[in-house]
Amino acid sequence: MAGQRSRPRGQLEQAVLDALWAPDAHDGLTARAILESFPEPRPALTTVLTVLDRLGRKGTVTRHEHADAALTFRAAHSRADHTASLMNSALAASTDREAALLQFTGSLASDDLDALRRAIDAHRG
Repeated sequence: MAGQRSRPRGQLEQAVLDALWAPDAHDGLTARAILESFPEPRPALTTVLTVLDRLGRKGTVTRHEHADAALTFRAAHSRADHTASLMNSALAASTDREAALLQFTGSLASDDLDALRRAIDAHRG
């Protein structure tokens, strides 16, 4: 159906970033290569280009122009850095940081809590 999105915008941005974080994408990907990483039904190439433009304006994606090759795109930050930024933004938006942290840590699996304890211990050390 024309004009109807098959994926919400956030999911489309995430799918583009997932393609750019793939192990074989370290040298950058063209918009067409990103499109090829999508399962069917794929969005239009112009949709992928629009998402890349938005992510570029957010500072999440960089574009690299080449005189003798196609335009390529790269993630500006690692997946871990991006995730940490999202977590920091969510915490900054909270009116009660302590309650948010307690709620978050209360929802973690034991393996994640162990990783968090190791990170805190390393930060203190």
